[in-house]
Amino acid sequence: MTAYNRLTATFARIATLNEAASVLSWDAAAMMPDGGADARGEQMAILAGLSHELLTAPQLAEDFAQAESPNDAWHATNFALMRDAHKRATSLPQDLVEASSRANSKCETIWRTARPASDFAAVREALVEVVNLTRQSAVILGEALGTSPYDALLSGYQRGITAAELAPVFANYEKFLATALPQAEAKQRANPAPRLPPGPYPQEVQEKICRRLSEAAGLDYHHARLDRSAHPFCGGTPTDVRITNRYDENDFCAALMGVLHETGHGIYEQNLPPNFRRQPVGEAAGMAAHESQSLIIEMQTVRSDAYLTYLAPLLAAAFDKPITAAALKSRLRHVERSFIRVEADEMTYPAHVILRFRLEQALISGDLAVADLPGAWNEGFSKLLGITPPDDRRGCLQDIHWHAGLIGYFPTYTLGAMGAAQLMAAARRAITTLDASFAQGDLSPLKAWLNQNIHSHGASLGFNELLRRATGEALNPTAFEAHLTARYL
Repeated sequence: MTAYNRLTATFARIATLNEAASVLSWDAAAMMPDGGADARGEQMAILAGLSHELLTAPQLAEDFAQAESPNDAWHATNFALMRDAHKRATSLPQDLVEASSRANSKCETIWRTARPASDFAAVREALVEVVNLTRQSAVILGEALGTSPYDALLSGYQRGITAAELAPVFANYEKFLATALPQAEAKQRANPAPRLPPGPYPQEVQEKICRRLSEAAGLDYHHARLDRSAHPFCGGTPTDVRITNRYDENDFCAALMGVLHETGHGIYEQNLPPNFRRQPVGEAAGMAAHESQSLIIEMQTVRSDAYLTYLAPLLAAAFDKPITAAALKSRLRHVERSFIRVEADEMTYPAHVILRFRLEQALISGDLAVADLPGAWNEGFSKLLGITPPDDRRGCLQDIHWHAGLIGYFPTYTLGAMGAAQLMAAARRAITTLDASFAQGDLSPLKAWLNQNIHSHGASLGFNELLRRATGEALNPTAFEAHLTARYL
């Protein structure tokens, strides 16, 4: 074997360990009994440690020293991505990696009971440990990569994006929102719309509809499954996608949008280049790219006028209630200042992300203590949206991310929304019959376009280059603002 071939074999083993960890993580959220948490935390820590051992082994360093970058563009990019992963890993001591994994698992488990009880005090000490360990890792990585500690974390979720680049994008959106939100609210007040009939909407019926629409959107259930968890997510592997959802018998829309959002993630995973499976270049282009795929389904497609005309009679028949397209439009495209990020409309959603972006930077820099997080959260939320969360369940406890050590992740959500708007505009230019297809519940033309322009590229292109190839330009936030203006103003 050549040195490069030995590297690909090692990275395939690392990817397989990570796949096992992903399925165990899904199981912890969807199936595991409470009493299994301690053992699961140890299992996850050991897997993280084994992966780190492989990535930092002396033999790997020797292979990198001997290997030459391949001539083929895909393999050359794969080699570069492997080298970057090796550099990140060798910067971190293994005991810190394992300690972080244990702390994240412990904190996430506590959060699952602290959140519904709105008990920040219960999780505070565990979160302090997570933030401290994450800060240590960020400082070490930042020094190794020549970036700030926060940028080192951010690049782990979407390479090529920095906080300095994000700050003006978010500041400009904050200005747009200050004008657009009152206008959208005034338009809604001036044009009262019909409401959906009251529940109950049985959970079993909701779940069947969610599965049906997810499958119709293009998720292959021969290689996927749908389960329940406290927080919707997509995990697993490209050939074993695990999506989860939650259900409220008084409101089927939250479940419907949740599952279709995760379906977009799952479709991306299932359509990554199979020839480079378990190699860095065969993975998704980053979490902003991933969010663009979930949001082009959930926000751009499913909430469109055309798709809602298809969806309304299907739901009316399933629930035996007079559900109309106009009422669905009113519910799914209603702009409102609200507390819960995952339930927010697409106009106010970026405000939720902007708040988290600013707070997590302060946590990592040490400017904000974990103990002061609830107050800082409420103050920042009030400034952005003019309302204050009444409790921590609807404030700083609502998300799993920080409690699972995922700091630097949140900005990718809004980058993804902006990318989704830009991609849909390009798809509409390329396929002039998209709305006719959506009106029949047919997403296959859009999926085929995404397969060709996004999914098939894997991580061979960065986020901006991916957008440039598909749309003709790098990320342009004005496409998102134009979409919101057309839909809501």
